[in-house]
Parts: sequence; structure tokens; C-alpha cells
Amino acid sequence: MKRFLYCIIAFMTVQASAQTYEIGLFAGGANNIGDVGRTNYILPSDIALGGVFKWNKSKRYAWRASMLYGKFTADDTKSDIPARQQRGFVADNSILEASVGLEFNFVDYNLHKLGPAFTPYLYTGLTYFRYDYNYFDLGQFQNANQKDGSFAIPMTVGAKMRINQFLILGAEIGARYTFTDNLDGSNPEKLTVAQQFDTVIFGNINSDDWYVFSGFTLTYTFGRKPCMDCFE
Repeated sequence: MKRFLYCIIAFMTVQASAQTYEIGLFAGGANNIGDVGRTNYILPSDIALGGVFKWNKSKRYAWRASMLYGKFTADDTKSDIPARQQRGFVADNSILEASVGLEFNFVDYNLHKLGPAFTPYLYTGLTYFRYDYNYFDLGQFQNANQKDGSFAIPMTVGAKMRINQFLILGAEIGARYTFTDNLDGSNPEKLTVAQQFDTVIFGNINSDDWYVFSGFTLTYTFGRKPCMDCFE
């Protein structure tokens, strides 16, 4: 009887606001898709690390925020395009991004119940990132010693499953369509006149760059559960 009364009171006070949250880590790799190096969509060349937070508003969607850092190296000699192999350019960069958006679950994903919880998911939203602004001078990759920022649209597909009462393991691949064409130093429009003297603009200047973070997430769940779960 006491338990029943407790559930009734709790139901009246927290039904509207009680949710489950997740906080955890992302670890994996990063690669670019641009005018230097390979054109593979998923082929990490360096590490990517960061943190993830999710607010599971329902069984089908969650608000998500993340802060991720990644590095990549683009090497023409590893490309399968003969013209790039002959050119032999090498570029590298690092990216620090912050992203917010919506994660949509393909099937019901209820963390308020014990037992299995698994679903594929999609994530999109808005990303802002900082990167090194570089350029090529007489074929040599140069660091301009300055940072630049831009926005990107994340397009992520993944799957996640509960491995115990509190931990969720996920795997995902997330491509970011950026609004810059200079992640690989191929289109340095913002250089000064003096810096532009021997620089080269090359590649498809009508197509912006992409970068991809692929890896695993491990999150810890917490937060109050709806009172209806007292009876389950």
C-alpha cells in the first residue's frame, strides 16, 4: 500500500518532466573527402575523440549535443586517382566541433525498462567547427598560423544497445558537409595578397569539403524514471 501511494504522488509531481539522460565518450577515427588524398568515404587516417550528451525525450527520439576533436592526413600518393598520385600533395588538419541536433530511433528504445534495448538511429542537426587555415606554396603544404571557423551539416547513421542497466554501447559513422573548401589547403581565399603570390588554388572550387568521424560511443544513463515503471 505504501508503495502504491508513493507511486501515485510521484506520478502527479514528475510525470511531465521525468526523462532518462545519457552522458559518455566517443572514440574512433577521422578522415576528409576533398581535393587532396583519397576519395574513400569511410577510411580514418587519424584519431577522433570527444564527449556526447543525450536527452531521451521519447522512445523514438532524443536531443543530442556533442563536442568532438579529430585529426586527418590527406595523402595524394595513397589515392586511386592517377593525377593525384602524380601530383603527390600531402595535407593535414585538426578539427574541433560542437554539434546539437536530433537523434531518431528506428524502433522503440525504452530505457525505463530493464532488459534488452537496441535500435539503429539517424542523427542530424547543426555543427560549428574550428580548423587550421592552410595553403600550398610552390607545391609545399604551409601552415598559415591561423584558425578559421565554419558550419557543417552532420549526417550520422549508427546503432546502439544496452549492455547492462546503466551502460549503452553504440557504433556510428557521421559525415559532415561543410561550408568551406579549404580543409585540405586547396582553396585559400582568405590569405593576404603577399601570401597569395605563390599559392595554388586547385581542385573543384564549386564543391565544398566533407569530413567524417566514425567510431564508438559508450554512455552512462541516469535520471528519474516515470512512476508508471513502478508497476513493471
